[in-house]
Amino acid sequence: MSRVHSNATPSDTIVDLDDVHLRLDSGAGPVNILRGVSLHVERGERVGVVGPSGSGKSTMMMVMAGLERASSGRIRVAGQDLARLDEDGLARFRRDHVGIVFQAFHLIPTMTALENVAIPLEFAGVRDAFARAQAGLESVGLGHRIHHYPGQLSGGEQQRTALARAFVTEPSLLLADEPTGNLDIDTGVTIVKLLFDLAERRGTTLVLITHDPALAARCDRTVRLADGRIADDGVATRRARPALVGE
Repeated sequence: MSRVHSNATPSDTIVDLDDVHLRLDSGAGPVNILRGVSLHVERGERVGVVGPSGSGKSTMMMVMAGLERASSGRIRVAGQDLARLDEDGLARFRRDHVGIVFQAFHLIPTMTALENVAIPLEFAGVRDAFARAQAGLESVGLGHRIHHYPGQLSGGEQQRTALARAFVTEPSLLLADEPTGNLDIDTGVTIVKLLFDLAERRGTTLVLITHDPALAARCDRTVRLADGRIADDGVATRRARPALVGE
């Protein structure tokens, strides 16, 4: 598929994937997960990613986060060429630039909500990690639950804790993989509102993977994957974004 460019300049682009392939070996032979994915995302943009199960949505997100190594192609995120980074470099890249929210929350069960949110700040050497973690929990309405463990929290509260953890380092890019998949409809609506509000207030670029077309439609554009390829990058129907504060 030929790559479609918008009017964005290189400095506007936070995610730049160019002809990315990912092939895994299996007992039945090689499996091609990504087949020449080319995509770029502008700073401050909100992009919904949709496609059937097995289309490569989550794998593409993992490549963006440096959690999966591509077999070939170029991956530049937040100005970093991920192919040039070793595992320590990738960990620092994620610490400094990327927040991730998963469907399954991925909270540490033996740590309180406060401790879970403070973890990335402690890794970054932030001195007031717990004060900032508490402020992050308060921003998602959990100031009264900071000393509770994940097992004492509802599913919605666990995902709000995960949101606080993802945003507390003020990442330039937030990756969300089916963030409402384990929640009931009403709780999911609350989480989606929080996610979009936090991204809007902080000027965070959002890449949202979802099976829900209505949720993807809330983004500035919708990218469609099929069989490891981008069937539609949504550039032609991208919604205009107002300038961010300070631009």
